Amino acid sequence: MTGAHIMVRNVVQRCLGFIVVLLMALSVQTAVAQDNEPMRLEVDANPLTFMTSTGEQQIELEIADTDESRMRGLMFRTDLPLQRGMLFDFKQVRLVLMWMKNTPLPLDMVFLHTDGRIAVIRENTTPFSENIVSSGEPVAYVIELNAGMAKKLGLNAGDKAVHPAICGRCD
Repeated sequence: MTGAHIMVRNVVQRCLGFIVVLLMALSVQTAVAQDNEPMRLEVDANPLTFMTSTGEQQIELEIADTDESRMRGLMFRTDLPLQRGMLFDFKQVRLVLMWMKNTPLPLDMVFLHTDGRIAVIRENTTPFSENIVSSGEPVAYVIELNAGMAKKLGLNAGDKAVHPAICGRCD
């Protein structure tokens, strides 16, 4: 092999190395961009009904019932229709700790017992906050609503949420 062949081979290897690094960087950038994309779950066919002291109130639901969907929730979402919420089904009773990291919308968080009774409501959570929003007691579900909707719907601790995703465990 001549000196010219070796030089060409080295240049080709460097170019191929550069192309591989470039493709890897693009792949990482694409993955990061996808991670910042808002998750949009299908609206459940059944509305959720809140049984309140002032009557029944209905909302549409998106249901987050997998580890990935519960983890992403409403992160990066800049819109949530007023009459819609996201139900987080934890599949067990436990102390639930939420946060608002990467969540630009202020939210009301409605924590539910296994039978759908409201345990506690945390109103008007702070967008992008990494402060913990706690259920304060063991619960099975959380419903996130636009800030102010819990008050608008007349929700109070002890009221009941009825939906097939919850009522599978209702009394």
